[in-house]
Amino acid sequence: MAERRAFAQKISRTVAAEVRKQISGQYSGSPQLLKNLNIVGSISHHTTVPLTEAVDPVDLEDYLITHPLAVDSGLLRDLIEFPPDDIEVVYSPRDCRTLVSAVPEESDMDPHVRDCIRSYTEDWAIVIRKYHKLGTGFNPNTLDKQKERQKGLPKQVFESDEAPDGNNYQDEQDDLKRRSMSIDDTPRGSWACSIFDLKNSLPDALLPNLLDRTPNEEIDRQNDDQRKANRHKELFALHPSPDEEEPIERLSVPEVPKEHFGQRLLVKCLSLKFEIEIEPIFASLALYDVKEKKKISENFYFDLNSEQMKGLLRPHVPPAAITTLARSAIFSITYPSQDVFLVIKLEKVLQQGDIGECAEPYMIFKEADATKNKEKLEKLKSQADQFCQRLGKYRMPFAWTAIHLMNIVSSAGSLERDSTEVEISTGERKGSWSERRNSSLVGRRSLERTTSGDDSCNLTSFRPATLTVTNFFKQEGDRLSDEDLYKFLADMRRPSSVLRRLRPITAQLKIDISPAPENPHYCLTPELLQVKLYPDSRVRPTREILEFPARDVYVPNTTYRNLLYIYPQSLNFANRQGSARNITVKVQFMYGEDPSNAMPVIFGKSSCSEFSKEAYTAVVYHNRSPDFHEEIKVKLPATLTDHHHLLFTFYHVSCQQKQNTPLETPVGYTWIPMLQNGRLKTGQFCLPVSLEKPPQAYSVLSPEVPLPGMKWVDNHKGVFNVEVVAVSSIHTQDPYLDKFFALVNALDEHMFPVRIGDMRIMENNLENELKSSIAALNSSQLEPVVRFLYLLLDKLILLVVRPPVIAGQIVNLGQASFEAMASIINRLHKNLEGNHDQHGRNSLLASYIYYVFRLPNTYPNSPSPGPGGLGGSVHYATMARSAVRPASLNLNRSRSLSNSNPDISGTPTSPDDEVRSIIGSKAMDRSCNRMSSHTETSSFLQTLTGRLPTKKLFHEELALQWVVCSGSVRESALQQAWFFFELMVKSMVHHLYFNDKLDAPRKSRFPERFMDDIAALVSTIASDIVSRFQKDTEMVERLNTSLAFFLNDLLSVMDRGFVFSLIKTCYKQVSSKLYSLPTPSVLVSLRLDFLRIISSHEHYVTLNLPCSLLTPPASPSPSVSSATSQSSGFSTTVQDQKIANMFELSVPFRQQHYLAGLVLTELALILDPDAEGLFGLHKKVINMVHNLLSSHDSDPRYSDPQIKARVAMLYLPLIGIIMETVPQLYDFTETHNQRGRPICIATDDYESESGSMISQTVAMAIAGTSVPQLTRPGSFLLTSTSGRQHTTFSAESSRSLLICLLWVLKNADETVLQKWFTDLSVLQLNRLLDLLYLCVSCFEYKGKKVFERMNSLTFKKSKDMRAKLEEAILGSIGARQEMVRRSRGQLGMYTISSPSERSPSGSAFGSQENLRWRKDMTHWRQNTEKLDKSRAEIEHEALIDGNLATEANLIILDTLEIVVQTVSVTESKESILGGVLKVLLHSMACNQSAVYLQHCFATQRALVSKFPELLFEEETEQCADLCLRLLRHCSSSIGTIRSHASASLYLLMRQNFEIGNNFARVKMQVTMSLSSLVGTSQNFNEEFLRRSLKTILTYAEEDLELRETTFPDQVQDLVFNLHMILSDTVKMKEHQEDPEMLIDLMYRIAKGYQTSPDLRLTWLQNMAGKHSERSNHAEAAQCLVHSAALVAEYLSMLEDRKYLPVGCVTFQNISSNVLEESAVSDDVVSPDEEGICSGKYFTESGLVGLLEQAAASFSMAGMYEAVNEVYKVLIPIHEANRDAKKLSTIHGKLQEAFSKIVHQDGKRMFGTYFRVGFYGTKFGDLDEQEFVYKEPAITKLAEISHRLEIILTPIEVAIEDMQKKTQELAFATHQDPADPKMLQMVLQGSVGTTVNQGPLEVAQVFLSEIPSDPKLFRHHNKLRLCFKDFTKRCEDALRKNKSLIGPDQKEYQRELERNYHRLKEALQPLINRKIPQLYKAVLPVTCHRDSFSRMSLRKMDL
Repeated sequence: MAERRAFAQKISRTVAAEVRKQISGQYSGSPQLLKNLNIVGSISHHTTVPLTEAVDPVDLEDYLITHPLAVDSGLLRDLIEFPPDDIEVVYSPRDCRTLVSAVPEESDMDPHVRDCIRSYTEDWAIVIRKYHKLGTGFNPNTLDKQKERQKGLPKQVFESDEAPDGNNYQDEQDDLKRRSMSIDDTPRGSWACSIFDLKNSLPDALLPNLLDRTPNEEIDRQNDDQRKANRHKELFALHPSPDEEEPIERLSVPEVPKEHFGQRLLVKCLSLKFEIEIEPIFASLALYDVKEKKKISENFYFDLNSEQMKGLLRPHVPPAAITTLARSAIFSITYPSQDVFLVIKLEKVLQQGDIGECAEPYMIFKEADATKNKEKLEKLKSQADQFCQRLGKYRMPFAWTAIHLMNIVSSAGSLERDSTEVEISTGERKGSWSERRNSSLVGRRSLERTTSGDDSCNLTSFRPATLTVTNFFKQEGDRLSDEDLYKFLADMRRPSSVLRRLRPITAQLKIDISPAPENPHYCLTPELLQVKLYPDSRVRPTREILEFPARDVYVPNTTYRNLLYIYPQSLNFANRQGSARNITVKVQFMYGEDPSNAMPVIFGKSSCSEFSKEAYTAVVYHNRSPDFHEEIKVKLPATLTDHHHLLFTFYHVSCQQKQNTPLETPVGYTWIPMLQNGRLKTGQFCLPVSLEKPPQAYSVLSPEVPLPGMKWVDNHKGVFNVEVVAVSSIHTQDPYLDKFFALVNALDEHMFPVRIGDMRIMENNLENELKSSIAALNSSQLEPVVRFLYLLLDKLILLVVRPPVIAGQIVNLGQASFEAMASIINRLHKNLEGNHDQHGRNSLLASYIYYVFRLPNTYPNSPSPGPGGLGGSVHYATMARSAVRPASLNLNRSRSLSNSNPDISGTPTSPDDEVRSIIGSKAMDRSCNRMSSHTETSSFLQTLTGRLPTKKLFHEELALQWVVCSGSVRESALQQAWFFFELMVKSMVHHLYFNDKLDAPRKSRFPERFMDDIAALVSTIASDIVSRFQKDTEMVERLNTSLAFFLNDLLSVMDRGFVFSLIKTCYKQVSSKLYSLPTPSVLVSLRLDFLRIISSHEHYVTLNLPCSLLTPPASPSPSVSSATSQSSGFSTTVQDQKIANMFELSVPFRQQHYLAGLVLTELALILDPDAEGLFGLHKKVINMVHNLLSSHDSDPRYSDPQIKARVAMLYLPLIGIIMETVPQLYDFTETHNQRGRPICIATDDYESESGSMISQTVAMAIAGTSVPQLTRPGSFLLTSTSGRQHTTFSAESSRSLLICLLWVLKNADETVLQKWFTDLSVLQLNRLLDLLYLCVSCFEYKGKKVFERMNSLTFKKSKDMRAKLEEAILGSIGARQEMVRRSRGQLGMYTISSPSERSPSGSAFGSQENLRWRKDMTHWRQNTEKLDKSRAEIEHEALIDGNLATEANLIILDTLEIVVQTVSVTESKESILGGVLKVLLHSMACNQSAVYLQHCFATQRALVSKFPELLFEEETEQCADLCLRLLRHCSSSIGTIRSHASASLYLLMRQNFEIGNNFARVKMQVTMSLSSLVGTSQNFNEEFLRRSLKTILTYAEEDLELRETTFPDQVQDLVFNLHMILSDTVKMKEHQEDPEMLIDLMYRIAKGYQTSPDLRLTWLQNMAGKHSERSNHAEAAQCLVHSAALVAEYLSMLEDRKYLPVGCVTFQNISSNVLEESAVSDDVVSPDEEGICSGKYFTESGLVGLLEQAAASFSMAGMYEAVNEVYKVLIPIHEANRDAKKLSTIHGKLQEAFSKIVHQDGKRMFGTYFRVGFYGTKFGDLDEQEFVYKEPAITKLAEISHRLEIILTPIEVAIEDMQKKTQELAFATHQDPADPKMLQMVLQGSVGTTVNQGPLEVAQVFLSEIPSDPKLFRHHNKLRLCFKDFTKRCEDALRKNKSLIGPDQKEYQRELERNYHRLKEALQPLINRKIPQLYKAVLPVTCHRDSFSRMSLRKMDL
C-alpha cells in the first residue's frame, strides 16, 4: 500500500480556494452579493462557510425575475425556466378486458353500489410530470438503452487486434521472409545487400505538406479541426454505468390496478367415450386442494355427447345458448401446490335403480362384443330412451375420477420436450404413462403477477400434455359429500389405494392441458362477458373459470362482480312421515313471494339456456337422507331489498310410471332471506323444512322464526344443510366495513334513522357512531379491507375535505380519518411484505395514489374535476373550470376557524337556488360535461339541507393534521410517510390545475400558513431522522427517502427557493448531529441518499441556474501569490476572480448552483483523505456524480454543445476535487510494468538488498515512514511531508471518477478552462497532468483477446465480491486496517525495470507506489449473470471499449493542447511541457487506436516544432523515450500508424539537425531504441519496420530544403545502419541454438552500434559472456580488450590524465583490430552529453575492471604473452594511484604467466582448426560457404561433424540423394567436351543391375503408399517428381552414351537400356500415384507461351 505518492503530497489539505478566502476579504460578504442573493441579516465582511455546512440558497424565484437573460430565445432559454407544459393532469380511460363494461343492468342503484361502480369504471386521474422520464430516477442507463446509444459506432482499428495468434503469426513471418528480397539472397554481411533491400522496397504513404513551413498557429488550428471532427458526442454511452444495486432514486411507475389472476391453465375436453353408448352423459370439472380441503374453482360444465344422444333430451332442454357449449376452460391457480387435483364428475339422466345397478352395463359390456350383445344393447337403449322421455330433466350421480395436476405438469416436463400424451388409468395401471409426440404448440403466458406457491409447481412453462383417462370410479350414493371426496383424493396418492381394488368403469376421456396463452381469443368471463378479442360470436367459446383461492388474496377490486354460489349439502328426512325417497331440491332466487317472482339469474350448465329461473339437484335413488354435490351459480342483482330470498322446494320424484302418480310431489319448503339488517346473508346454514307452502310475508323472516300455524319436518329442527358463498365486489362481507360505508352513505343521503344490524341510529347519535366506526375499521378483516381499499380511502379523504354537518353542527373528522388512514396503510405494510418496492412503498397504495386518488370536490352537488362516473375518453380537463364554482361558495379557510379542533364549528349556510340549478342541470349530463362528481353527484341532489359546503383543501388539512398529531398516530404516519407525502403532492397539483394556478407565479400558489406547516413538518421529520437513525435503521432509511422524494416533487410545484431552504434545514440538522458522532458514515450515507434523490429531478440543471454568472465581489481581491509561494501567482482582476469562483466550491458557487454545490461538496468531503470513517462511502458518492453526468450526457435537451458547456459549468469544481484525490486513486499504470512505470528503486539498490528477507523500502513502509525519494533534480514533484497513509480507492471508483473528469473536460468551454489553467500554479498544473497520465492507463483498450479470456473466467463474480468485501473491511482507517494491509503480504511486491525500460514519467507516481497493496484489479464492467457471451457480444464489447479508449485519449489530447496554449505565454513553461510530453509518450506506449495515434503524432510534431529545445536540451531522457515510441509505431502492422510515426521520426531528425547541423543525439537514441525494441518485443515484425525506414529515406530524398546539406546522407547512413542491425538482430533470434552463428551476428550488431558507445559496450560484453560460457577464453578476452579500448577512447576525451591509456592505440599490441574502437566519425556524440557514456564502465575503475577480466581470460586461454600486454596498460594506473597491493598482485600474476611459458615450452596447444563447408539449400545463405572452426585442443573430426550434424527426415534424405544423382547425370550428359568414362560411371551407378535396386528400393519404400501424415504430402510429391526427373535424365544420358561409344561397347549399351526399361516399368505406377488433396481441379487456361512459367507446376499433370 503506498503511503502516499510523491507528487501527491499537498501543501496542506486546504483547497486553493480556501487559501484565497483566508487571505482576501471574502467576497461572499460584499453588499452587492448580499443584495443579489437576497440574504437577510448582517454578515461580517470576512464570512466564509466551511464545506461541512450548507450555505444559504439563492432565492430562485426572485433571482429569475431580477436577472432576466439577455438571450431573447433560442437554446439557452430552455435552460432558464421549467417548460410551460411541465405538469399535466390527464384523465385516461381504464383498459377494460371485456368488450362491454361489467356494470349492473339496473339503473336504480343504492349509493354504496353506485360508489363501487364509479370506483370500478371511472377514468384514471394521472398527474404527469412530462419530463420526469429524463430525470435519473426514471432514466436508468440500461443495457438496451446503452446499445441504442451505441448504434453506428465506427470500428476502431487496434494493432493488438490485428496481430494474429502465435502459430499462424510465425508462418506468416516465415512467408514474409521468403518473399522479401532478404539478406539471404546476397553475400553475407554486405552493406550492399542492405541498401539493395531498402532501395527496392516500397514506402508507406507520405503525409502531404509535412515539409512545408506552416505557422504554428495554423498547424494548431488544422490539428484542432481534424481532432474535433467525427467525435462521439456522448462519452457515457461508451462507459457502462457503475455496478450498483437498484439506484436509490429509481421509482417505477406503479402498476395499473387490474383484476387478479393466478397461474392460468388451459384445459380442453376433446372426447368422452364409453364401451357402450346408450344415453347422454353430463360432465363437470373443478379443482380441489386436498391439503386446504377446499374447492378452489367453480365448476366447468361440458357436454361431449353425440348429437344422437343429445336428441334423446329434446323435449326437456330449451335450445342451447352458445355460451353453454364451451369445451375448453381456463383455470386460474394462485397457490399452485402438490395437493391440487382436477376432479371430473359424471352424471346421467335419472332412472329407476341405484347407481350400482345403472353402472353395471358400463362395466360388463365391451365395445368389441357389440355384435354378440346386440339384443341386450338394444334393450338397454330403449330403456334409456324411455327414461330420457320421462325423467329427462332430472339427473343422478354416475361416476368420477381425479387427475393429480402436478403429476401432469412435472411429467409433461419443461419446454424442451414436445407436447406429451399421457394415459391415466385409475386401476392397477395408475401412473403408467404412455407418451406420444404431438405437435400442438400453445402460446405461453408470462405471469403478470407472481404467485406464491411451491417453485416446483410452475404452471406457466410446462409442455402441453394430452391426457387419456381410461378408468372412472362409480359414485357411491352414500359418499357424495366433499368430505368423502377429500378422503378419496388423499387415498389416491397412496401406493396401496383402496380405490384400486374397486372395479372401474372403463371409458376414454381425452383432455389437453397446457399453460394458458397470454391473450386467448373467444373467452368468456365467469359472468359470460366476452373478453377482448372476440372476433366472431358464433365460435364455440372458452370459459374463464372463477378461482376460489386456497388462501386470501390481497388485491383491490377493480371490476364489478356480484355472484352467489349455493351448495346444498345434505337433507335428513328420516323422521319425515310419508313417501319421500327419490328427493331433488329445486332452488330459485326470488324477488317476491309470488311463484312468478323467480328471477332468471341462475347460470345454466352445459347445452342449455344461459340463465334459468330454477335449478334441480341430482337424485340419489331411494335415499331419504341424501347428500348433494351440486353447485348453483347465481347472478346477484346489484341492489338487494328485504324481499330478495332463496327458495328451496323439495320434491319426491316418481321414477316408475304409475297411473295417477304425478312425476314430482313437493315434500317440503325452506328459504334464506338475502339481506339481514341490510347486509348480505352468506355462510353455512342448517335450516328447518316446512311441510307446507310458507305463508304470506315469509320472505322477510328467517325460517328459524316459529311462524304460527306452520307444520315443520322433525319438529322444526334443522334438517337441510346448505352453504351460500358470495364472490362480490359490492358486498364487503365484513361488519365493520359495512357499518362504516352505511353511515357515510346515510350522511350523504341524509336519511335518518340509519339501521345497522339491530341498531337504529338517530341523527343526534350519528357523530359518536361515525367516529367509533372509523376507529373500529382497525378490527375489520384485512382481505376485505384490501378488496375495498380504494373506496375506503376515498371515503376517508372525503370526510377530511368535507366535514359533515350533523344536527346543524360541523363535525370535524380530519383527525379521526387521518388516524384511520395511517393505521390501514401500516396494516398493509406489515402484512403484505411481498408487495413493497425497494423504498418500502406498498404497490397497492402506490397505484391508488397514482391512478385512483383525485381531489374530492369540496362542494356538495358540484361536479368534481375530471371525467366522471361511467367511462369516457381521455380528456385533458381544459374547459372553463370556474363555470361551476360560483364565488358565493368560496369560503376561504381562516385561522379563526381551526380545522384541527373539533370543538370549534362554524355556522352552515345554504347555497342559493341559482347555484343549485347550475349544478343540477350539469351533474347528470355525462355526454357533454366530463366533470362529474368524485362521489356520483346525484347522491347529493336528494337533499342539501343542513350541509355546509366547507371548503377544505386536502393537502392543507393533511399537512395540518400531520403537524399536530402525536404519539402512536404520529409514529404510524412516520412509518408510512411516503404515502401521505405523495397524497399531498397529488392534491396540490390537482388544486393548482383546477384553479388555473399552474401558470401562476410560484410564490403566490400556496398560502403562507400551508408553507409554514410544510416547513414545520420537514423540520421535525429531519430531526426524527437524525435522532433515530441508530435505533430504527430500517424505518429511518424509508423516512429519509420519502422526505427526499417529497422535496423532489415540491420542486415541481412550489416556490423553489422555499424548497431549497427546506433542504438546507435538513442539512443543518444533519451537520449539527455529525459533530457529535464518533462514526458519521451511516448518517452521511443517509444524507447522500437524500441528496441523490433530490438531484434526480428532471430539471436538476435548470434548478442550478446554469446561465447565471457568478456575481463578482465589489472590489478586486489582493493577489494571493505571496501566500501560496508559487511562481505563477494569481491575477488580481475581477474577471479572474470570477473564473476562480467557477472552479472552486466558493460561497457564490454553492449559493447559485445550489444542488450542484451540495453534490460536489459531498464528493469533496467524503473523498478527503482526512475524513475519518467515510471510506466506505467513496463508491456511493462517486456513483452519484457519475449517475448525474451520465444522465446529462444522454439527455436530448442538452445535446447541443453550447448547452452542454453550460451544464458542464456546474461541475467545474470537480476538476479540482479530483486533482486533490490523486494520491488515493487506484494506480492503473500498475499493469504497464513491461512498458516502464514510474518506478524509483534503482536496480543496484535492489540487487544489494536481495539477500535480506525484507527490503529497506518495505521495512520503512511498515514502520510508517516514507521512503527517501530518488527523483531527478528539478522534478516538479512534491516530496513527502508526512507519513500519512492514504486509503486507495477501488479500481471501479477511480475509473468512475476519471470518466467524470473527462466528461467535464470534454464539454466545458475551452476558453474558460484556459483562463483557469493560466491561474493555476505549476504544482497544480502538474497534478492535472498526472491525472491525465492516469486516465491514459485507466481507459486503455484491453483488446479482443482479453474479452475472450474474460469470457472464460467464471470466477469473476467472486473476485468482485472479494473486492467489495475488502473495501468494506478497509473502510475504517486505523490499526485494524493497517493489520489487514500487512497481512496481505506486501513483501517483495515491488517491480524492477532495467534502465532501458525506464518509464517516460520518471517517478511520477512515487516510489512507495511499488509497495501498494495489489488488490486484484477488479474489472469495471457490470457483471452479468450470463457468463458465456456470444462471439457477437464479445465483438460488441471490444467495439465499445475501443471507442471509449479512443474518445478518452482524444479528450486528454484536447486538454493537453489547452495546457500547451496556456503555458506558452508564461515563463514557467518548460517543466509543464515536460509533463505534457510525458503524458503524450505514455499514451503512445499504451494500446491505442489508429485514429488516436494519428492525432497524437500530429500534436507531438507540433509540440516539438514549437519547443525543439525542450527535447534536445532539457528532457533528454524523454527524447530517448520518444524515439523508442516512434520506432515502435514504425513497426506497426497498420499503414496509417506507420505513416504518421515515420513522419514524426523524420521531423525529429530534421529538427535535431537544424539546431546544430547534425542529429547525433537522435541517431544515437534511435539506434539504442532499436536495440531495446528488437530485444524486448515479442511479436515484433521487422518487415513493417523496414517499410517505415524506406518511408524516412523517401522523405529525406524529397526534402528540397535540406538537399544541399549533409542531412540526406546522414539519414541514409542511419537508415542503412538500422536496417543492418535489424536484420542481424532478427537473425540472432533464429540462431539461438547455433553458437558460432550467434556470435557472428552479435559481432555484426556491435559493429552497427559504432556510434553508440554505451550500446556497443553492452554488445561487446554480451559477446564476452557468450564466449566465456563456451570456455572460449581467448575470444572472451579479445572482446574485453575491445571494451576496454572503447572506454579508454571516451575517457581520454573526458579526462586528461597522463597515466590513462591514450585511447585504443595503446591496445594495438594485443590486437590490431582494436583500432576499430576509435571515435573519429562526425556522428560521435560528445561524452559529456547527458545519457552518453553514463554507465559504470565509463570510469577509471570501470576500465581497470575490464582489463583485469581480460587478463584473467587470457590466462585461462593460455595466452600468457597477451597477459603481459594487458598488464602493461594497468600498471601505470595503479602506480599513479600508488596502489601497492594491486601492483603486488599484478606482478605475482606476471611471474605466474612467464613461468608457464617456460614450463610449457613446446607443449602448448591452442585449439584444433577445421575447415567446414556448408552445402545444400537447407543451409540458406550458408550454402556453398566455407568457414574455419576453432574447436578445443584435440577435437576429432567425428566430434565436430556430430556437433554440426543437421537432422533430416528419412524422406528428406531420399530427396537430397535423388536430386544429387539427377544433377550428376545432367552434368555428365552436358559436359563439354564430353567425358564418356565419367558418363558411363554415372550411368552404371544409376541403372546398372547391381545398383538399380538402390533408386528402385527408395521409390518402393517412400512412394508405394500415400503418407498418413498430411505434413509429408509435399515431401512425397517432391520425391515423386524427383524420380520423374531422374528417369528423364537417365534416358538423356543413355542417348548421349549411345552417340559416344564404339562397336565394342554395343552389348554393354543394350544391357544398360534393358536395365533402364525394367527400372522405368517398376517405377511407373509409383511415379503416377498422385495425392488428390494437392491437385484441385484447375480451369483450362489459354495462355501465352511465356505464361507457362507462372503457372503452378503442381496444378499440371506432368
